Amino acid sequence: MQPTHILRLEGAGLAAVATATYFIIGGPIWLFVVLALAPDISMLAYLGGNRVGSTVYNTFHTYLAPATLGVVGVWSSVTPFVLIALVWAAHIGVDRAVGYGLKYPTGFKHTHLSGDTDGNAPTGNPTELVSNVAGERDN
Repeated sequence: MQPTHILRLEGAGLAAVATATYFIIGGPIWLFVVLALAPDISMLAYLGGNRVGSTVYNTFHTYLAPATLGVVGVWSSVTPFVLIALVWAAHIGVDRAVGYGLKYPTGFKHTHLSGDTDGNAPTGNPTELVSNVAGERDN
């Protein structure tokens, strides 16, 4: 099995667990619906260019932030933090399951889960791509 398939399955599993946990602990459906796409507001950062956009997008699409928020919520008994963290983690899991990955600064469609690139973005090893564009200005 390809690593991208494993990562997609992992995302689907986490989305399912986070969603189930959210509803098991009594999270309201209206809040889930309201928050489900909230992390995607980070895409607006692409108005500042690919480098800024990818940095902000990735910050809101890694599990570290919702995991931290969830731990703080559990530790301090602040249920809304836990609910937000679970919806946030579910969102990231669904993104991974359908193939939306973390973004490289070479373009919005160039992710760790896909070989797609934006228009003139070079193809190849993502590590090389990042170092190749390190000194270049964003479009």
